[in-house]
Amino acid sequence: MSAEILNGTRLAQRIRSEIRRELKKLTFTPGLAVVQVGDDPASTVYIRHKQRDCEKVHFHSEVHRLPPNITQNALIEKVEALNQQKDIHGILVQMPLPDTLDEQTIIDAISPDKDADGLTPLNLGNLFINRECITPCTPTGIIRLIELSGEKLEGKHAVCVGRSHLVGKPIGIMLLNRNATVTYCHSRTKNLAEISRQADILVAAVGHAEFITGDMVKRDAIVIDVGINSIDDRLIGDVKFDEVKEIAGYITPVPGGVGPLTRAMLLQNTMTLASRQIKN
Repeated sequence: MSAEILNGTRLAQRIRSEIRRELKKLTFTPGLAVVQVGDDPASTVYIRHKQRDCEKVHFHSEVHRLPPNITQNALIEKVEALNQQKDIHGILVQMPLPDTLDEQTIIDAISPDKDADGLTPLNLGNLFINRECITPCTPTGIIRLIELSGEKLEGKHAVCVGRSHLVGKPIGIMLLNRNATVTYCHSRTKNLAEISRQADILVAAVGHAEFITGDMVKRDAIVIDVGINSIDDRLIGDVKFDEVKEIAGYITPVPGGVGPLTRAMLLQNTMTLASRQIKN
């Protein structure tokens, strides 16, 4: 029997409906600012999706497009100006940035109170001490998708294939916070397939098309595919979907799985930040 599909598009719609209901409790409009450096086509498309998402929940949104040759100091000044802008409650600097800019230094310039992506040191630090509030969007979306399966996380063995600070590391910590047992794997892991076959929950975030094959997956596992790889004008995940779906119990598609949840969590984080700022 084929795996049950964890439909991220449908879940994201439900979350946006929840946000619209929350919005009725506010006397102001939450605002999200996205900063884009250069004109990377993939980033431009992704930002357009974010703008449409804001429209769907009636948020104010701004996109600040800056030249690729902007200096680091000038970009930090822009971020600091947005930190002070009263009608902006969430800030996101679109990655990747040009090689001339240090991504972490730019993230550090974002006020933790406006960190819509949950990547500032304070918000990540709170994650590591199990005081979750504003958490990274993609890992938070993954948790929501796993919860959609109805399976309990406590006691499950989760294997994260990938260790980036955007996805791999934080999702592992979030799973630990929910009492799963977590194993991290990466490009230098030996006997990877032997380890991945032990996973009740397998998170693939390696950026390599169809890297996870059927012989690497435990029967009835929950398989979360974070990868987005453009091959011959098609989007393909890190999981060999047609093969793995015959073994897994639950699986996310690409597209339509993790991606919509990442954007929905960006809206939820902005909503949370807006609500916190009005209380202060």
